[in-house]
Amino acid sequence: MNRKFLSLIIVALIFLLGFVFLRGSASNPISKVLQTDIPNNMGGELVAEPHELSIDYFKSLDFPGSDLVIEQTLAPGSNYQRHIVSYRSEGYKIYALLTVPNGEAPTGGFPAIVFNHGYIPPAQYQTTERYVAYTDAFSRNGYVLLRPDYRGHGNSEGEPTGAYGSNGYAIDVLNAFSSLQKHSQVNPDKIGMWGHSLGGFLTLRAMVVNPDIAAGVIWAGVVGSHQDLFERWRRRAPSGALSASGTPLTPSTRGGSWRQTLQAQFGTPEENPQFWNSLSANSYLSDISGPVQLHHGTADSSVPVEFSEKLEVQLKAAGKTVELYTYEGDDHNISSNFNSAVQRSVEFFDKYLK
Repeated sequence: MNRKFLSLIIVALIFLLGFVFLRGSASNPISKVLQTDIPNNMGGELVAEPHELSIDYFKSLDFPGSDLVIEQTLAPGSNYQRHIVSYRSEGYKIYALLTVPNGEAPTGGFPAIVFNHGYIPPAQYQTTERYVAYTDAFSRNGYVLLRPDYRGHGNSEGEPTGAYGSNGYAIDVLNAFSSLQKHSQVNPDKIGMWGHSLGGFLTLRAMVVNPDIAAGVIWAGVVGSHQDLFERWRRRAPSGALSASGTPLTPSTRGGSWRQTLQAQFGTPEENPQFWNSLSANSYLSDISGPVQLHHGTADSSVPVEFSEKLEVQLKAAGKTVELYTYEGDDHNISSNFNSAVQRSVEFFDKYLK
């Protein structure tokens, strides 16, 4: 047998063995976990790692938080103390409003709430403004409350990244939660989360990632899937809203770039549903950490009530505890039924945190 023919046989055997190995790896369940099999529309190549916006990637991160540092003591509330505090999140110094009930903490510590506010133009945001009646309702009913100023808001360090095309704000929220767990007067096992609008999106996302969040309340939440957000929802800039640099915001400049960026790389939800589902907390509701209460006005012109209605159905299908209250003809802030919605929210947290 001549050397040339022998060489050809050896090459053929190597090729055959390589092919068999690759076929075996492709059928290996572990390989499928590590390789997300998400094609992009630039040639159908496989993405080896979860996308940074995916829930799987988010679950892989750490949220250690830090001790809460009192930066300023404010005038007290009706039966509680108020402070501006700071904590650490991805190296940034993040500011927050902290309220603590007067008197001695119960055995194990006070129950607590991380309060996630809705969209406010970052350049206009101030720690002590907006949501005053909301935070007071929980603070005067025996809860320690921490309302984080997301990165780039108020005096918080970092750039305002937005909530839907970045994990930045959600990371700040979960570090706020961990920081609250370290507080000497807080029961670390009795901490819930409240969110309005954008803050509702953050609350739902946090609850499928951190199993320690005991319960969640969401008002007028952006709780549709990423496919819903892509296909059915565009956030509109209010009149006079400015970006962090002072540039006027318009519907076309507020909240749309993440859609365009992801579509250019991965296609539309119709073309690539597996990728878009991987980004959505709605795809991971079996992991949600506790009971959820939803509130939504039927005349909400900012976020469709259908988002909350659909989430209720999804949570029930996942075997989770959920309550939904809709308010006929009411707006994004549930202004006409505010007292009823607040009372229901307090009673819900009382049930699951006290």
